[in-house]
Amino acid sequence: MKKAYSILLGASLASATALALEYPHVTAEPQKAGWPLTEEERTYVLKAEYERRPGSESGKHLPALWPVVPSAGNWGGSSWLDLHAKLVAEVRANPGPIDMLLVGDSITIQWGASWTQNFPKFKAVNIGIGGDKTQNVLWRLDHGGVAGLEPKTVLLMIGNNNMFFTPETGIEAAARGIEMCVRNLREKFPGAPLIVAKILPAHAPGNRFYEDIKKTNASLDLLKLNADSNVRVLDLWSDFTNPDGTLKRELFTSDNVHLSPAGYAVYAEKLRPLLVGPLRKEP
Repeated sequence: MKKAYSILLGASLASATALALEYPHVTAEPQKAGWPLTEEERTYVLKAEYERRPGSESGKHLPALWPVVPSAGNWGGSSWLDLHAKLVAEVRANPGPIDMLLVGDSITIQWGASWTQNFPKFKAVNIGIGGDKTQNVLWRLDHGGVAGLEPKTVLLMIGNNNMFFTPETGIEAAARGIEMCVRNLREKFPGAPLIVAKILPAHAPGNRFYEDIKKTNASLDLLKLNADSNVRVLDLWSDFTNPDGTLKRELFTSDNVHLSPAGYAVYAEKLRPLLVGPLRKEP
């Protein structure tokens, strides 16, 4: 399984954009793509996520595949699915060209007013959902999450929530999950430059979460995502940490995970050259 897994995920990003995206495992999910959902699919995705993980259909434990195989999120009963439905409706209300598509978890959705303040001329669609892992983003991308959009640029930041599961999945699998999100977006938007922001630091040096983020980002470097000329990797680690590795507290909220307005201002400053420089002109 490990050898096959490496072969399936080790192909170049350029090849992935030319071929239909294939995942390394087929689950029992009845509706693999599309929107709206059938009643059978809705019933399926409202099961607890652990009941739908790769291998669960055959009684196997395959945690290394969790981050790279699409899986709907699940929290608050139907709340996650209801939020996805709301985002799909917003996407459908904005078909055609947009300046920016933002994809990710709570750090993405919480751009909020900071995005408007820093990029007032950009028409952006933000499909961040709090708590999302790479596998949840993959599911949303395949189930109406971006259908009909024509973004000039895509920004992806995902992976923080995968750190809750790295003791089971391992570090490489978490990095591969980010890579799979890149492949999915490159397949859907082959002409749009894609900016991949590495996972931001969280908590403190010595904390497992912090150390696993650092290791995942290092593993991501080995995947050479920017071998695809239309992919830019944005590394913000040194901008958000002090020389001793501790967080710059003014850039984070009290949970030492999410960003303060000052943190988003730094994020925007580092992002801006990629948006108005080599990728395209400011609208």
